Amino acid sequence: MSRVCRRASWVALLFAGVFALLFGWGAAALGPDDIAVGPFSRAVAGGALPEGWRPQVFARVDRETAYALVEDDGVVVVRADSDASASGLIRPVDVDLATHPILTWRWKVANVLAGGDVRRKQGDDYPARLYVAFAYDPERASLLERMEYAALRLVYGDYPPVAALNYIWASNSPVGEIVPNPYSGRARMIVVESGDERVGSWREERRDLAADFAAAFGEAPPRVAAIAIMTDTDDTGESAVAWFGDIVLHARSGSPGASEASEAGGYPQ
Repeated sequence: MSRVCRRASWVALLFAGVFALLFGWGAAALGPDDIAVGPFSRAVAGGALPEGWRPQVFARVDRETAYALVEDDGVVVVRADSDASASGLIRPVDVDLATHPILTWRWKVANVLAGGDVRRKQGDDYPARLYVAFAYDPERASLLERMEYAALRLVYGDYPPVAALNYIWASNSPVGEIVPNPYSGRARMIVVESGDERVGSWREERRDLAADFAAAFGEAPPRVAAIAIMTDTDDTGESAVAWFGDIVLHARSGSPGASEASEAGGYPQ
């Protein structure tokens, strides 16, 4: 099977599989209402992933990216090694962006990809990406969408996500650019870092998910359904190494009911 066919299947599995599985330089500083989605710094190097995290594998991709908890500068992080491979780590959550709209994380890459191209299927690989999947809401759907998702629910046992934001470390695209995913109209790629100028350096990122969703899709966001990290090189056939630090959803100051936001899989804050 060609890489293009495998990736088309990968996109379908990405959306369906979420429910099937369903700012310091060290540990992230947490407020009383923040949600530690990826508390990797609390884990043990060489040990198990934090509760709720699990592999996201794709049946039609021949090779999986290797993930491990390692120590970097005295802090435990996730290391990803990809060699013409694709798989991710995913955590289901249930979060309302009206109360927890701010996402922070840190990451580092060892290299960018020569063949990476955010607009082409053959270049849809990244040394590091963080994606946020959003839950399907029947009350916001058209009749045709409700029929489609009802059929998908019969196949997969639950509704697949309705959309996803992919925050990527691109090869040469302008930072801040928002591009439709070449494989799926339900995903948008947001270039957060680009090029090799900052290769080998930890980068701290902060995004307003509600604002990004509105900019990408032109509407208010539904609830967050899952957050995942991935290093993938199956389309380009290249190799990449990346590291991922803590991932936190922060409460907006003064949000009503912020402490009531729920989370699947543990680590409520």
